[in-house]
Amino acid sequence: MTHTPYLGRRGILAASAFGLTLGLRQPVAARGALFPEDDWQWALDYGPATDPALARQYRLLVLEPHHPRPIAPLRGPGSRLLGYVSLGEVERSRDYAAMLDKVGALGPPNPNWPDARMLDLRHAAARRVVIERIVPDVLALGYDGIFIDTMDSIEAMERQDPVRNKGMVAAGAAMIAALRARFPAMRIMLNRGYAMLPKVATKVDIVLGEAMASRWNFTTKRYELLSDSDWSWQAERLRAARASNPDLVLATLDYWDPAAEAQVAKLYARERAAGFQPYVATLALDRLIPEPTG
Repeated sequence: MTHTPYLGRRGILAASAFGLTLGLRQPVAARGALFPEDDWQWALDYGPATDPALARQYRLLVLEPHHPRPIAPLRGPGSRLLGYVSLGEVERSRDYAAMLDKVGALGPPNPNWPDARMLDLRHAAARRVVIERIVPDVLALGYDGIFIDTMDSIEAMERQDPVRNKGMVAAGAAMIAALRARFPAMRIMLNRGYAMLPKVATKVDIVLGEAMASRWNFTTKRYELLSDSDWSWQAERLRAARASNPDLVLATLDYWDPAAEAQVAKLYARERAAGFQPYVATLALDRLIPEPTG
């Protein structure tokens, strides 16, 4: 069974091993469940013009944090807003990309997203930028936490070249542990990252199974359903993570044409029946798409 790499958009001991002498502290009291009720919805929108009325209907919302806009109008009662951060790749447009490139912390481009360069978290400069700049900048904007994307890229690089890229997965896991120690109260949502998930399941609040039952095929340029075995492969890893962290929320993200409402409704029903919190969007992820009500 083949699992396509690059599906994403673009403990204290472990942190110490990285040389993160940044005043890390032990986590305080347990964060507890994300929401007390089971019936809630989440969504993701990287666009610059998120619809405030629609945004306030979601309890959990993932946004691109660096659009020049206030986020207070997007916050519903009791909701949590998470800012997107890419820890496996860096887009060239980010203002810290040139510095990371200069010190050798950036690798080759992502073949599906050529604007994004791979980020080597084994590099001390990369770790400092994440924990001293990227994440604090997001929290300073008023977000409740972060959505960590592109950890699949790290896993794919180590899998494809185990010698040159040895230790990349361990570096990603240690980075998450360091972030939890440094920011014990913030919420963390992790996109996939299955190779490191057993080590970080207790450090995060939500794990996302992206392209769970459907995906965009970059070769055929079409949305397509995945096999039952592909779905089960992710489901098994998500459920294993929750077995070690009962408060862990398991979310899914599927891709489909919103005009095909019947198929979109089937995707929602399948994921919800399995005990997951679903959202279905287009590959662009640039607007909120309500769940079909018919």
